[in-house]
Amino acid sequence: MLPLPEVEAVLRPFAPTDASALAQHANDRSIWLNLRDRFPHPYAVADAEAYIAMATAADEHDLHLCIDVAGEAVGCISLLFKQDVSRRSAEIGYWLGREVWGRGIGTAAVRALAAHGFAHHDLARIYAVVFAYNAASGRVLEKAGFDFEARLRQAVTKDGQTVDGLLYAVVR
Repeated sequence: MLPLPEVEAVLRPFAPTDASALAQHANDRSIWLNLRDRFPHPYAVADAEAYIAMATAADEHDLHLCIDVAGEAVGCISLLFKQDVSRRSAEIGYWLGREVWGRGIGTAAVRALAAHGFAHHDLARIYAVVFAYNAASGRVLEKAGFDFEARLRQAVTKDGQTVDGLLYAVVR
């Protein structure tokens, strides 16, 4: 468990009992528009149960944590570890339910997981690619200490629209 005392939240492993709250917060088109297509919309309890099973599987290589506010799963954050020549890199990804936007929780979660990643894994770099129309996520990363590195022109397609991806990273 990673406490986020400045926002009264924690990062913790998922539990099966988180499925209902996770589905409630995830079933929002505004969230879906900023995530990869593998994130379903609409988002049902069965989707949350499948995600939690994957996130807590004993053989899961990546790190998937619940963002918990007052005992409720309000989002998630992950470190996706790369392999081969990129083995010292990890991609960070996250989402939060609309009800907790604007409270600094995303920034605190990114900062804490990045620090944990550097402290407990042989990482040289943690990065994220943000859809160009998602300025709020770029601000979260910048406030968490990530630097803007590149505009990846026409790099992502979501909801029938191809847009630039904005690459942010922090290095050890």
